[in-house]
Amino acid sequence: MTSATDNAVSLLKRSGRWQLWEIALWLVAVAMIFLLPSKMLILTEIAILALFAVSLDLVLGYAGIVSLGHAAFFGLGAYTAGLLARHYVTEPVTGLLAAGLVSGVFGFATSFLVLRGSDLTRLMTTFGVAMLLAEVANQAGWLTGGADGLSGVMITPILGIFEFDLWGRTGYIYALAVLMVLTFIARRIVNSPFGLSLKAIKRNTVRASMLGISPTRQIVAIYTIAAVYAGIAGALLTQTTSFVSPDVLAFHRSADVLLVLVIGGTGYLYGGVFGAVIFTLLRDWLSVITPQYWMFWIGLILIVIVLVGRERVTRWQGLLPGMTRSRRAKTQAIAEESR
Repeated sequence: MTSATDNAVSLLKRSGRWQLWEIALWLVAVAMIFLLPSKMLILTEIAILALFAVSLDLVLGYAGIVSLGHAAFFGLGAYTAGLLARHYVTEPVTGLLAAGLVSGVFGFATSFLVLRGSDLTRLMTTFGVAMLLAEVANQAGWLTGGADGLSGVMITPILGIFEFDLWGRTGYIYALAVLMVLTFIARRIVNSPFGLSLKAIKRNTVRASMLGISPTRQIVAIYTIAAVYAGIAGALLTQTTSFVSPDVLAFHRSADVLLVLVIGGTGYLYGGVFGAVIFTLLRDWLSVITPQYWMFWIGLILIVIVLVGRERVTRWQGLLPGMTRSRRAKTQAIAEESR
């Protein structure tokens, strides 16, 4: 038993090692500050969407919980940051922390609803929660500005030093820094015994319970963490645009982030990053070529992905150095713990 445990720990440490392609990815993201100075706004959008996708991947890719209402936490974080900046504190980092806290508390409260029923029940429950919040934001005009959105959001320099500029350079650096820090933390989480327990729950809940893993506690924990991440992503959107409207709670937000993960793949965190880049650039290109029908082409691409098979579409992941070895190590670790 001790030998099996030691072997599992060794494999877990090996899977958590940094790969060359990961380092290259972050270096390229930083280099964009100097290589594409005129594209800061779209790069900021990519960074925010990537963080939002990472938050969903934590519950979908690792715990196996499909959500159609992840925009609830994104929108709640966006409104929290906007209201805080308008009435109380205009410093961005404080707004991020507050947005993460509020979204995390709401995620913890609603996580117990997700534990009930089958996947279809969870799907409709998460969708209902998001629609409920969207309607509240739309009707509570005295607080949220209603359909017109929340105006008068003033954002002061980050930590009182770095001021936002019209070209979006500071906004991109800010969003990228937050994305990097939170992705590194998420990477540490999923490459830990807690992350392996989530994998075990996803594969077989009953067997995981027999091994001494508490599915309820683990799912509540990861769902809360994912809510914090989504809330911070929403706060970033508010702070970099100085505006927030009920659109942040709209259904298309949840649908878009699901599509991002379909494109990029789930269960390895960076699927959200790669998917956000591909999805945003594709949407931007299609909206220029066919402004009225770009959603048609996005829908057609989704249909093609379903017909071809997501596994075939995301087969490119195997080209990343160390990806196959890393997944094999995680699988072996799970197998060793199950014996």
